[in-house]
Amino acid sequence: MARDPRPAIREQAALLGFEVCRFASASEPWSAGERLAHFVEAGRHGEMGWMETTLARRSHPVAMWDGARTAIVLGLNYGPDGDPLGEMADTGAGYISVYARGDDYHEVIKGRLKTLAGQVAARTGEDVKVFVDTAPLMEKPLAQRAGLGWQGKHTNLLSRDHGNWLFLGIILSAAEIAVDEAETEHCGSCTACLDACPTQAFPAPFQLDARRCLSYLTIEFAGPWPEEFRVATGNRIYGCDDCLAVCPWNKFAAEARETRVQARAALERPRLADLAALDDAGFRALFARNPVKRIGRDRFVRNVLYAIGNSGDPGLRSAAESLMTDPDPVVADAARWAVGRLQLSADAVLPAQV
Repeated sequence: MARDPRPAIREQAALLGFEVCRFASASEPWSAGERLAHFVEAGRHGEMGWMETTLARRSHPVAMWDGARTAIVLGLNYGPDGDPLGEMADTGAGYISVYARGDDYHEVIKGRLKTLAGQVAARTGEDVKVFVDTAPLMEKPLAQRAGLGWQGKHTNLLSRDHGNWLFLGIILSAAEIAVDEAETEHCGSCTACLDACPTQAFPAPFQLDARRCLSYLTIEFAGPWPEEFRVATGNRIYGCDDCLAVCPWNKFAAEARETRVQARAALERPRLADLAALDDAGFRALFARNPVKRIGRDRFVRNVLYAIGNSGDPGLRSAAESLMTDPDPVVADAARWAVGRLQLSADAVLPAQV
């Protein structure tokens, strides 16, 4: 009988900085593809057209690569050093999601995955492919099947050991490797994540309507937002951590050990006035090797202007006024809205006329 390769692969994964390494079948049937199809049919994917065009390939690992037999699922902890939600009280600063405060996780993980995949291929003699959220592969169902955690009521992966703060990387192998026990759901009667959502983006437990999600709106959606979401975003300018950060399972989470995913000083409570002043070159410099860079200056400054409008700080009015004639019409619209909101705030605190 051939020796089980899992202990040696786990050892190498740990040496490469991964906290978790587990194994799942990539070829057995599952219901995740059907759930995704219902999500898209309901239009809950919003403007993420790539989800529709890749639906067939995304439905199952073998639909993308018919040679896939085993999924090696890796987890890298990116836990913050405390509860990040307290930062939203600082309305003069922008809130950037915890995952996007350090180096781009794609860059951090992919090279390590390739190194490990090469070792797996040499050990098994079979082909491998690596994935870090860059191909039509459903990582979270694979992670649950491998036992890293489960998809909670907020639809994100959470772990009994690492809470809600795990980056995922996948190696698909054509080798048949013994699998680990799948994880079951441990949310119980808790609804903390659903109750915390500022836009009520969860139609039901375990269901998400991306069109109402601030992570989708700040990152994927290019146009001007409806009024209700502009107000609800508060000072969130890239992503939203509310449903993740309130989860009771975070009591077992630890701060990230990998320095490259820890927060850069410049991205913890960045001042809205400074961010509004960014031109394209300044934006690219600030977010070099960082996930925020991919949305571009215009979409990012739109988000910043919504936060300025919600700040109630008259000192930020000039920053918004300077962008009312921005070449990008969505930025200009956001600037006019921010100025109007700040004026409403100022009017609300004026003493009543006698």
